[in-house]
Amino acid sequence: MSLYLPSVLTIAGSDSSGGAGIQADLKTITALGLYSSSAITALTAQNTKGVYLAETVNPVMLTKQLEAIFSDIPPQAVKIGMAGDISSIEIIADILSCHPNVPVVLDPVMVSTSGGTLLQTDAVKTLIERLFPLATLITPNLPETEVLLSTKKRLLSKRDMEEAATQLSQKYQTSFLLKGGHCETDANDVLCHKGTLTWFPGKRIENPNTHGTGCTLSSAIACGLAKGKTLEESISCAKQYLNGALMAELDLGKGSGPVWHGWQTSMK
Repeated sequence: MSLYLPSVLTIAGSDSSGGAGIQADLKTITALGLYSSSAITALTAQNTKGVYLAETVNPVMLTKQLEAIFSDIPPQAVKIGMAGDISSIEIIADILSCHPNVPVVLDPVMVSTSGGTLLQTDAVKTLIERLFPLATLITPNLPETEVLLSTKKRLLSKRDMEEAATQLSQKYQTSFLLKGGHCETDANDVLCHKGTLTWFPGKRIENPNTHGTGCTLSSAIACGLAKGKTLEESISCAKQYLNGALMAELDLGKGSGPVWHGWQTSMK
């Protein structure tokens, strides 16, 4: 008897410490019972204390990775994380444009949790112009949302987040999930999908080890879409999975450590 599994492709950078990027995505997809494939956009030398070196993958290599995947094990959903430079973004957009029926979850990795810039201004412009129109869902954190809105106003209230999600969805004609992980009292996220706002409540979990939470959430949402779930169902299930990974309280490294992607298996 043969086994069939939906496949999810992650397009992102490699994290040598295993907590974020490609590694976090592969762990998440596998933990949720799907088949995972990957196309690496960049290599990084990093750990829980910081990033020490990053190198973009050769454009030909990125192209061949994507062509190899789509020609053999085509995915039922795609998650995009660290897209790399302008050339990489263009390559990803060109290939995904040939597969318009595959849902795409885009985590616009532009601003780190600590506030550091992760994508240069010209690359952000290309990301918006080429990849935003292809995305089924875009999942910015609050600092990234402020960049996309070109505002210096801090998004602190529920009303602020609702207005921001609505503005972004109308401006870019796609769905936006604004992640509230930067809020001080809770971790509520708001989705604007086809003009409708939906809140996904989340308790603030007192765990300093949050490396890779954005990667984990977006790849888990892609898993739900690959299974045929609605956007709302996919987000709800993804938040439950991420909450469990945080509540496991894995403690590794000397800085902000990773969450425990295998928490469901360890509980059995």
